Amino acid sequence: MKVEIKQEILMEHLNYAIKGISTKNIIPILNCIKFELTSEGLYLMSTDNDIAIKTFIPSSDIEKIEKAGEIVVSGRYIYDIIKKLPNTIITIEELVDNKIYITTNNSSFHLNCNRADEFPILDLSENKNPIKLSQKVFKNIIRQTSFATSQQESRPILTGINIKIEKNMMECTATDSYRLATKKVQLNQEVEETINITIPTRNLNELVKILNNDEEEIELHIFNNKVIFKFETIIMMSRLLNGTYPDTSKLIPDIFELHINVNLSSFFDAIDRASLLTNEADKNTIKLESKGNQIIVSSNIPEIGYVEEKIDVTKNNDKEIKIAFSSKYMMDALKSLESEEIVLLFNGDIKPIIIKNPESDDLKQLILPIRTY
Repeated sequence: MKVEIKQEILMEHLNYAIKGISTKNIIPILNCIKFELTSEGLYLMSTDNDIAIKTFIPSSDIEKIEKAGEIVVSGRYIYDIIKKLPNTIITIEELVDNKIYITTNNSSFHLNCNRADEFPILDLSENKNPIKLSQKVFKNIIRQTSFATSQQESRPILTGINIKIEKNMMECTATDSYRLATKKVQLNQEVEETINITIPTRNLNELVKILNNDEEEIELHIFNNKVIFKFETIIMMSRLLNGTYPDTSKLIPDIFELHINVNLSSFFDAIDRASLLTNEADKNTIKLESKGNQIIVSSNIPEIGYVEEKIDVTKNNDKEIKIAFSSKYMMDALKSLESEEIVLLFNGDIKPIIIKNPESDDLKQLILPIRTY
């Protein structure tokens, strides 16, 4: 194998491929990137057996393809070397004895390679009817739900985002048992059979890093044990989590005793300031109390001090509420909303709080209260 390519082009695709490598992997071949050069262009592949990434540089973006072939080289070393080289033409040449020679006008590196036939065979085949939506929409779905997934491996199924598709409606749900985020999106197509899968959040967060914030399409090719994402010149595969995702459909009621409408920015800033006098030992607890057309947000640490914030609101009736919750969970939920005003929905001080845009039911956030009163 011998190829000449500009540093910035190779670096762009190495930035994709490096995300398929785990620093914790004890199997050497899974810390590598495979380069496969053909007359059509250069493929870069990586996998840690949990995700796999394949990206393609067409021959039109390559300066010179002198000799086709394939090499497998340490991902971290090749990444760091190319990253520190200047933006000039780089020559990568395979030598005898499983080595490659990386050169520019003023720099040269010799790097040991692994055996190409030891690299895992990646099954990145596609299905006939993929789910299609814009990269911008999919990226937003992950941003608005992923924070609510569990970090605890004791319930592995909750460490992922559940995606359910019925006909032309896609619903994405994340929960850690203390909070819940659910987002609905209408697709431009219908599926024949209901799809219900759970994708590890870690893998989706890696995908988000390489998605563009535009209207270009991403395709989801869904199988029994994996999902393949295809967009532009990149293919990414993720395994699915085994198990049945809990039915969360009945956790959010249709009727609420009290609706409180409040300016999102004012409410977030008040929560943010009140959170200064909270601590993790007490679950970052703050209290909310309504009095007429105001809500009072407060928190205290007895040995440090007390804070109180007042905000003007509108309510749907004269009922009042006293409730406590995690300031961290509330701020995470508020960051996901994209409206000037939000509505807080209550059914008493021991029932979940629902937060949403008053004009739309597409995105709902749920937070369990903390008993203090």
